[in-house]
Amino acid sequence: MNSFSQLQLAPNLAKAVAEMGYETMTPIQAQAIPVVLSGQDVMGAAQTGTGKTAAFSLPLLQRMLAHENTSTSPARHPVRALVLLPTRELADQVAQQIKLYAKYTQLRCAVVFGGMDMKPQTAELKRGVEVLVATPGRLLDHIEAKTAVLNQVDYVVLDEADRMLDIGFLPDLQRILSYLPKQRTTLLFSATFSPEIKRLASSYLQNPVTIEVARPNQTASTVTQLFFNINEDDKRRALKQILKQKEISQAFVFVNSKLGCARLARSLESDGLRTAALHGDKSQDERLKALEAFKKGEVDLLVCTDVAARGLDIKDVPAVFNFDVPFNAEDYIHRIGRTGRAGAEGIAVSFASASDLRLVSDIEKLTKQKIDFTVLDLDSERPPARRTREAEEDRPRRARLAPLAAPVDPFFDKPYEASTPSAEAEGGSAAVARDISTPVRSGISPNIKPKRTVAALFKTTS
Repeated sequence: MNSFSQLQLAPNLAKAVAEMGYETMTPIQAQAIPVVLSGQDVMGAAQTGTGKTAAFSLPLLQRMLAHENTSTSPARHPVRALVLLPTRELADQVAQQIKLYAKYTQLRCAVVFGGMDMKPQTAELKRGVEVLVATPGRLLDHIEAKTAVLNQVDYVVLDEADRMLDIGFLPDLQRILSYLPKQRTTLLFSATFSPEIKRLASSYLQNPVTIEVARPNQTASTVTQLFFNINEDDKRRALKQILKQKEISQAFVFVNSKLGCARLARSLESDGLRTAALHGDKSQDERLKALEAFKKGEVDLLVCTDVAARGLDIKDVPAVFNFDVPFNAEDYIHRIGRTGRAGAEGIAVSFASASDLRLVSDIEKLTKQKIDFTVLDLDSERPPARRTREAEEDRPRRARLAPLAAPVDPFFDKPYEASTPSAEAEGGSAAVARDISTPVRSGISPNIKPKRTVAALFKTTS
């Protein structure tokens, strides 16, 4: 069974799926949907970009149609399905997908995440929702404020579970799961399986069906991976050259730090490229606007940290650049998963300097693939060095701090000539002017003043 038409979905769900152009199921969808429809727990592993969202949301919506109603009472619309995700962007994306699937039903979906005002979220929750998509931290805020009631949850989904553990959400997950009914269906989806993920599954899943549609930690076969050995100072020039040579219209550019992300975005924008930055120091509104501009094609390069590495589903992105090799080898798999999605072709370009060889070796061990470096002949002409505003402002200050020239004294330019005073001061009088040509008196320096005779006020007796 590989076609969505064979799933026998409810007409209102089937209509929405057809409008979205879904025809053939991906492997994770073909294996997971029947299992979820049967009500069993699932532990699913699949490459990023293979359609995990539809794999869990369509069967859950199908099962919840039994509770569908047109009542305006919030009590008739309790939270029945809870979907937990690690990042705000991913939560917003999954909520939008579920709303599209459910648009011809009476089932309501809401999303709550941090970085935004809680009041609009609270108002939406009070009206009643069947599907709640959330990040763990903000959901706990609503639980403590008693604006999110989870005592009727029948289904819970832990999506990108490995990422939630990586960023320290395990205590929050344990608290949230303690508020849920013991009898429920639990679905855990992750791009990679680690020992920690397996321990989490053994604690909260009951006899789960394990679904692995690809070897764990395997990269998508539709992505062509290229590695270039590039010095740090040449990376920006190499990026622009590859964009031009391969005629790449849009791309993700990943860096390891927030500061590096902001600096690179400014540099590329000054080079005339339409660029936006996406990192943790950006406000949620700025992050959503940057993503929306990238989706609409108003931005060519989205320079980002690993906040955008997981789960973001932006169709037809032809390339991903690892401007910095990720510190965590698993993040490499997630980064390059932003291209080559749903069977499309993609290219992943990574720049590695000499200091990155250990990180490249970690990627080889994780993916079990030999990495060969491709030679890139950079343009021989280096761009002329630009005088930055900081350099212009600093130039006068540097000039002021330059060492001053020693003062010129003609006396020190004359040859040495011995001299002696023409007259001696007597009785405490000041020394008279000396003639330099007069021979100096033996044994006495002309620079030593004679002692002055001072009248004693008291006379000491022996």
